[in-house]
Parts: sequence; C-alpha cells; structure tokens
Amino acid sequence: MPTGRKPAKLILEDGSIFEGYAFGSLHPTSGEVVFNTGMVGYPESLTDPSYHGQLLVLTYPLIGNYGVPGKEQEDKVLKYFESEKIQVQALIISDCSQDYSHWNAKQSLSDWMKEHHIPGMYDVDTRALTKKLRKKGTMLGAISYGKTATPMEHPNKRNLVAEVSITEPIVYEKGKKKIILVDCGVKNNIIRAFLRRNFTVTRVPWDYDFLQEEADGIVISNGPGDPKKCKKTIRHVKTALGQNTPLLGICLGSQILALAAGANTYKLKYGHRSHNQPCIETGTKRCYITSQNHGYAVDADTLPEDWREWFYNNNDDTNEGIIHISKPFFGTQFHPEASPGPDDTEFLFDMFIRSMK
Repeated sequence: MPTGRKPAKLILEDGSIFEGYAFGSLHPTSGEVVFNTGMVGYPESLTDPSYHGQLLVLTYPLIGNYGVPGKEQEDKVLKYFESEKIQVQALIISDCSQDYSHWNAKQSLSDWMKEHHIPGMYDVDTRALTKKLRKKGTMLGAISYGKTATPMEHPNKRNLVAEVSITEPIVYEKGKKKIILVDCGVKNNIIRAFLRRNFTVTRVPWDYDFLQEEADGIVISNGPGDPKKCKKTIRHVKTALGQNTPLLGICLGSQILALAAGANTYKLKYGHRSHNQPCIETGTKRCYITSQNHGYAVDADTLPEDWREWFYNNNDDTNEGIIHISKPFFGTQFHPEASPGPDDTEFLFDMFIRSMK
C-alpha cells in the first residue's frame, strides 16, 4: 500500500460516489469508466492505446504485486509494453502493492504512474463499481480531491485515434515480405507478431493514404473510441477492398473494415475487456479463449451478401469477426496477438500470411 493516505473520490455521471485513496500522480481527471476482469497483465493493459480516454477499473483485487519491468527494446519495439507510455486516464483498483517482487521488475506501479503523470485510486469497492457498470452500462466519471468537482467530458466525441496514432511512417526492417500497418493505436505485440515471422512492417498514420505503397498485405490495427470517427481510414480501406491485396483488421480495425464494406457498428453496453472471452467460430463447435478490449461492435445483420460472420461471442452473441466469401479480407474483434492473455488464436496471423501470393 502506498505511503500516505490522501482521500480521493470517483464521481459517476449518475451522481454515484466511490471513495478511496490516491496513488500515482495526484491530479483530477475524467473519462469513460470501464472495467477489465483480467487477473494479470497490468503493464500491458495500461499501455494499450485502446484505453485512451478511459478510467480503467481492474476487478482483480491485488494489483502491483509484481511491479513494472524496465524499458528493454527488441527490433525497435519496447519489449514488455504495448506503447511508449501509459494510455489510461486513471487506474482504479481495490488494493495496491507498494512492495513488489519479480525478477524483471524495475519500479513500483505507483512510481511508474507518477513518472507518466497518471492518477490512481485504491481501496475502492471495485466489485460494487463493476456491478453498477454491468447493470447501467459504461458511464462517464471523474476523480476529484476535496470539495472541488472535476468537469466531465465524453472522450468519444473526439477522434481518439488521431490522438494516439503516429504522425510519420516508421519502418521495421526484417524480411523481403512487406506489411503495411495502419496505426489506429496499434499494440506493440502486433508489430512483434509480424517481425517474428520475418516480415518488414511499415507503420503508417491512421489517415495515411497507404494505397500508394506496395505491400504483400495490409493490417488495420486496434485503437480507441468510435470507429466512425476514422473517416479517412474507412475511405482508404473501402478503396483497398476493390483490389486483391490481403487485408486484416484487428479490433477497431475489424470495425473499420466492416464500415468500409457497408455494414454498421454500434456501442456495446459495457464492452468486452478481459483475457477470457469465449468466441465460437461460426459453422463449427470450436471455442477459443481470447483477449479483448473494445466498447463498439459490428452489427453482423448489416453485413453485405459477400461477407459473413466469422466468429461470435459465446457470452452475448455479439460479432467477433468477419470474413469475405471469396477475397482475402479478414477481421477479428478479439486480439490474436494477446499480450496480455492467451495466444490461442495467433494462428490467424499465419492464415493471413498464407493468403499472400
């Protein structure tokens, strides 16, 4: 537990108040309050750009016990983190371990958050908070100290993708085959997945006209917020669908792919954020345990005739993947690259690669 006990409050948009104590950086903030049911992987989750604009509630009661690793690099990519910085607006947990123990740890969770100017709250009744979010749906919330209220602004009204994407292309040299990776808030492990398979990855901004680049395949990455805000990306992908270059959309990328194909997307009540989401492959009895982080989904009923639902969620039957009936176009709502979580579906990268000529 961090030294000192500065009271803090989480105030939800319905007026509910959850009390606790502050750790990390001490400053008020607001955003969309969401929960993740994973038991491990907080360094990866906190650096996942898909959480940009959100106050993350972790339901596992003990957080920080194995500390935070150092910033080692491999192939120009940070080894243990999913981006260059913490992406969440704030972290809300039940218990924070100040005394950590792990062979690879370099600092405590609280010190790491201070370094990145990210506030946190501990000693919060995260069970009650999660039950409220499940019942009423995702809500705006604000962390405040003392009597001064923190204004609430809905992050999804902004183009969050533009805030987390790179601004200039980056090339990761590895092999003769080339992937264009459209960065909508890409996780580092997606880059690692292709580098391990000896592909050169050209990472481009979300609004970059990648059609001018020669490539063996195109990947549309994960990212935060409403996919309909990515109008330029949707336009470029729509043009790409008129060609035969293999195309893979992951998470937000799958939603963008669906929008480009002519389908619709909608906001889920409280989203899917965990390492244990069961997904069924349509037409089979195969169930995969997947890692997920998204608040929007594809409406499978609006898919055009030349597309079909590839996977669906076994908990709520929402769409988890789309596939074209004749062309090498694929979309997965879950994360094949995991990190954190199980890598049961990493074979989808190999399937995508086999579709390349």
